[in-house]
Amino acid sequence: MAKKLVIKVTAGADAPERCSQAFTVAAVAVASGVDVSLWLTGESAWFALPGRAAEFELPHAAPLPDLLESVLAAGRLTLCTQCAARREITEKDVIEGVRIAGAQVFVQEALADETQALVY
Repeated sequence: MAKKLVIKVTAGADAPERCSQAFTVAAVAVASGVDVSLWLTGESAWFALPGRAAEFELPHAAPLPDLLESVLAAGRLTLCTQCAARREITEKDVIEGVRIAGAQVFVQEALADETQALVY
């Protein structure tokens, strides 16, 4: 089993099931002791902002704020640089603990030894 898991979520409220799946997998992996790096890209970029996860609803799914909190507590949460710029989101806007980084960092993480990368 991979000791590290890098997850890129490209969907937000526009594709709620895919979005929820990514956050759920990330939270379960963190709870299982896996080193998790969750990347917010595309429409999921909005969840880097305070309060935005609370607006997300999907029947029969764990609340997104709880999943987000789990990842922030024991994993790493990164907002894509270009996605942030397109939405005029800056470091001062994001939830504490969220970093903004680009493709070079994503590739470096995804290609590290004993790492599995997933894209939702």
